Amino acid sequence: MNMQPTNEWQCDRPVTVIIVGAGNRSMKYAAYALRHPERMRVVGVVDPDSLRRHNTAEKYGLTEEMCFESVERLVGLPKLADAVINGTMDLMHVPTSLPLLRKGYDLMLEKPIGVSEAEVLELYDTATAHGCKVMVCHVLRYAPFYAEIQKVVAEGGIGDIVHIQTEENVSYHHMATAFVRGKWGNTEIGGSSFLMAKCCHDLDLLTWFKSGSRPLKVSSFGRRSQFRADKAPAGAGTRCLTDCKIEESCTYSAKKLYLDQPLWSGYVWPDHIHGVRLDPEQKRKLIETDSPYGRCVWKCDNDIVDHQAVLIEFADGSTAVHNLVGGTAKPSRTIHIIGTKGEIEGEMESGEFIIRTPDPRPNREYEVKRIKLNVSKDMHGGGDVRIVEDFVNVVRGAADSRFATSLDNSILGHLCGFRADASRLEGRTMTIGWKEAMPRP
Repeated sequence: MNMQPTNEWQCDRPVTVIIVGAGNRSMKYAAYALRHPERMRVVGVVDPDSLRRHNTAEKYGLTEEMCFESVERLVGLPKLADAVINGTMDLMHVPTSLPLLRKGYDLMLEKPIGVSEAEVLELYDTATAHGCKVMVCHVLRYAPFYAEIQKVVAEGGIGDIVHIQTEENVSYHHMATAFVRGKWGNTEIGGSSFLMAKCCHDLDLLTWFKSGSRPLKVSSFGRRSQFRADKAPAGAGTRCLTDCKIEESCTYSAKKLYLDQPLWSGYVWPDHIHGVRLDPEQKRKLIETDSPYGRCVWKCDNDIVDHQAVLIEFADGSTAVHNLVGGTAKPSRTIHIIGTKGEIEGEMESGEFIIRTPDPRPNREYEVKRIKLNVSKDMHGGGDVRIVEDFVNVVRGAADSRFATSLDNSILGHLCGFRADASRLEGRTMTIGWKEAMPRP
């Protein structure tokens, strides 16, 4: 077990990482080591589930002594790697990260950072005190679509920003799976609001585009309008394949979404991401009996909102609006930035955006420049791979690392999200003070 990293970086060796929480997101990030073993190597795993530990060990050639049931067991030993990829559930992000930071591990942390302002600031203070680097998985900053837009904005291509409007439309099948039937639908289980679980990405983008001007005020409205018992259609049962009279015509039929087609298999089927494959009969039996994904979407234990609007005012007088809508036919992230000299408009999934600038010449009104990007089919626009690549550079201390999603850069968007949820619940505009908006020395 002599894998303790040296104090001085050895350029000819890969960054060593330990996976904490061998779920969908952390395994996706860790897979970078399979493609680039010369740059990153997985040397350990922490997960309370023995099957996940076993399958992760097989995938990365780990010895039994490098597989741990808990973070407490890991930190009870000498430091065994350079860094950790923490992909635990939202409620566990900070409780599992604090002991790792105190042990001196650099950290790649799935978003959101934590489930409250107090948690986020405690993690920030701990990382600062122990000199650890923390990269938050705001992968959209690394997606070519948004990176190119930020470049145009930073270079003054549309002048000073006056207003930004962004929108995330969560498809009906994603909404039903993750945010109604799934563990992110209930705040006690998932830990985060719909806004923070799904859109701390987008709030982070708003503060990134507005770098140099801090947010001052936040207002928000939203509620659970669709997915509740009193909205259930006549004939709806409690489970799709046991007592529902309208299953054949229902958009949210578990049979249609999960048996007839393989949507969200990593969520629906136990340990699908670890290579465990159920046959059709086993899948049907789960949907009929124990699986939470077989429940009627109008009769679940979900308590999060299904749509929310957020309005932010910045110190320079500019404004931003983000709309989150669940249950749409088409999934999409859209953006419209209006500046003093032009505007940018686009949709991430299309991989292109346009820049419009005024053109007062005769028979003209504006000029259009179309920017087309080669965007991966990755659900985050190609950002997942790029953020891991940069994390490796950050841990190495490479001079060319972007470190775009450090804690310092990520706190502002989180504060906007927490205050937005407070505004929604309390029915009033929330302010963000200077000391709250800026990382503490």
